[in-house]
Amino acid sequence: MAKDPYRYFRVEARELVDQLGKGILALEQDGHGAQQVALLLRWAHTLKGAARVVRQAAIADLIHGVEEVLTPLRGGNARVPRSTVDHLLAVLDQVSVHLAGLPLPADDAGVAAPAAEPAPPLDVPQRIVRADVLEVDVLLEGLGEIGTELASMRRTIGQLDTLRDLALAAGAAAPQGMRALVEQLGAIERSMAGGAERIDRELRQTRDAAERLRLIPVASVFTTLERCARDAAHSCAKQVVFEAEGGQLRIDGEVLDVVLGALLQLVRNAVAHGIETPTERSAAGKAPAGRIVLEVSRQGYMVWFRCRDDGRGVDLDALRRVLRQRGEPVPDDDGLLQVLLQGSISTSRVVTELAGRGIGMDVVRAAMSKLDGKAAASTSSGQGTVFELCVPLSLAAMNVLLVDADAQAMALPLDAVCGALRLPMEHIAQTAEGRAIVYEAQLLPLLPLTVGGRGRAAHQWSPRTLTAIVIRSRGELLALAVNRLVGVDSVVLRTLPALLAVEPTVLGLYLDNEGEPRMVLDPDELGGALAQRRSSGQETAPPALPILIVDDSLTTRMLESSILESAGYQVALAASAEEGLALLRQGRFAMALVDVEMPGMDGFSLIEEIRADPELRTIPTLLVTSLDTPEHRRRGSAVGANGYIVKNAFDQTAFLAQIGELVQR
Repeated sequence: MAKDPYRYFRVEARELVDQLGKGILALEQDGHGAQQVALLLRWAHTLKGAARVVRQAAIADLIHGVEEVLTPLRGGNARVPRSTVDHLLAVLDQVSVHLAGLPLPADDAGVAAPAAEPAPPLDVPQRIVRADVLEVDVLLEGLGEIGTELASMRRTIGQLDTLRDLALAAGAAAPQGMRALVEQLGAIERSMAGGAERIDRELRQTRDAAERLRLIPVASVFTTLERCARDAAHSCAKQVVFEAEGGQLRIDGEVLDVVLGALLQLVRNAVAHGIETPTERSAAGKAPAGRIVLEVSRQGYMVWFRCRDDGRGVDLDALRRVLRQRGEPVPDDDGLLQVLLQGSISTSRVVTELAGRGIGMDVVRAAMSKLDGKAAASTSSGQGTVFELCVPLSLAAMNVLLVDADAQAMALPLDAVCGALRLPMEHIAQTAEGRAIVYEAQLLPLLPLTVGGRGRAAHQWSPRTLTAIVIRSRGELLALAVNRLVGVDSVVLRTLPALLAVEPTVLGLYLDNEGEPRMVLDPDELGGALAQRRSSGQETAPPALPILIVDDSLTTRMLESSILESAGYQVALAASAEEGLALLRQGRFAMALVDVEMPGMDGFSLIEEIRADPELRTIPTLLVTSLDTPEHRRRGSAVGANGYIVKNAFDQTAFLAQIGELVQR
């Protein structure tokens, strides 16, 4: 693709036009001061200069005209006349038309790109400026392939590490040659490891940036909606103040495109059917200018657009009259609003630019159908009307707290997290309803963070301390026990695949640094589900203590550890009886697996020490040894071992069954 000489000008000019539009609308609503006018002049001057640089004289001349209108306004604070605001906004519309008509670059074959489509009329929502979705998807796919190559590179590093260990083992035969080989392998490993880490870091940053290209702040449509409210009010001699909240939320630009069309129609309807004239409002004890407020919020993976006005409310009598004229049944008040939301109906007695054709709500209904969303309405006579649009998010940026819990990594929306605590086990209270902790002078229920029935690894917590996070769930504080806090991150939330069956507690998915999907949990659903699990007796048992494996053989320690961890147990390791005894005296353990033949103190002697210690004597012990004689079995029983397993007759099922029985003690 050839270079685009207007690449940066397009972006800068659109931003400046948007800022000028906001500022000019503010002049009409709030009056003007020298500082505000100076800011507008600075933006206009910047845009004019940029247009001159790229040889767009028509745009530069138009903005020069804006400067000439604004310059005399520097001195006063009075409201700017409507005619002046109309003129300035019309000029900005012309600039937008010129920007839309800028030629696009030719492709690699030298073929000129098709000319830009003419700018649509002002009552048609403009497509929100954003990166092309197909280009972003291609970029993300390429990054995924690089990530796969990086994973292969890491495996190679692991093989180098193994090769170095083998060289060390063979070094006795040829010490000097092996030493040189080991040094060379170490240098290669360090170089590759450093390169892999750098690539990984850059890939993560690039992938995150690419995903965010698809996300647009909702605030980007606020100026368009405010302009729509103003123009609609002027066309029917009304006064309107438009306000918006929640603009920091970032969602998929394609979703915002569709919602914008529906919101424009709702704003027009509010002006045409809801907001009264200044005379009518004054007679009703209201301010002369009506208010239209748009509130945007996220609940779970749904985004809510709530548009409310303080006008006269929906004319339900007029709706009944229209339905009777059509010969259709007349429902109750709530049903009437549902009929209104279906579209193809108007309560206006005359046809104007804003009302009377019965197609306004058709636009809203079509938008919700396209996005698989839903619309709702409520009204109060003389007080106003509220329309709510609820739309599922395909993508959304979200700040999250990353945690390890239930043997997996997961995330919680950061705006629901109130605090985090590291508590000694003795600070956990046992109440009639279950475990609890004290947080800011409140007794909060403490529940293990699990997903999908019984927790898989609640016993993975430390035997001495516990990590808890406090969240707000359905307006109440709740403490969740986790294995550890990973950190805070900004992730791109993705909706769950349609065919994926998951619990309602899962809000959506995000991709971790390895490109693996991870869960983002819904705080509201999570609190309800965990509380129900506790009340039904399904709550995970209190954190189980780790199992200590004492064996001088690395192979045996790793084998037993793997079996136990796969079964959900936490494991601690000791390579000698002396080390095992020290660990037992330092912490708390569910039981100990003990080998018999070890250098120094043997397993029989270790169990004797355990039984002689008042603090340790109740810990179950299981001998796991290659010695299989009646004499050794008798001695095991004599020293107080609770079981005896022979290594060469090892059966994993029987082993786990015996472990489970002893742990329950």
